Amino acid sequence: MPSSPQDPSSPTPEQFQQVQRSEDFSRLRSSFRSFAIPMTVAFLVWYFAYVLLSTYAEGLMSTPVMGNLNLGLLMGISQFLMTFLITWLYIRHANRNLDPIAEKLRDELEGEH
Repeated sequence: MPSSPQDPSSPTPEQFQQVQRSEDFSRLRSSFRSFAIPMTVAFLVWYFAYVLLSTYAEGLMSTPVMGNLNLGLLMGISQFLMTFLITWLYIRHANRNLDPIAEKLRDELEGEH
């Protein structure tokens, strides 16, 4: 159950600001951004490449690969695979790099669990 504003054990706005200025919070934010920004760029490049190739390179996208599968269909399916891959990589990154720092910061604010 969340703490009420009158609860003396709930963190104050000043405590939140102090954590926000801390080195640990800076590392947390930096670690998140160093993963999220490149993965977002990679996904968007792959997505827009697919859209642009589908629009302007019909001959390339209709190149047969195997049976009724063509390059366009495989690239479309790869969009789903890319989403699952990025999700798995993020979970792994968060478990290894983000969660320990976030837990430490939460424990400093709320006290040990």
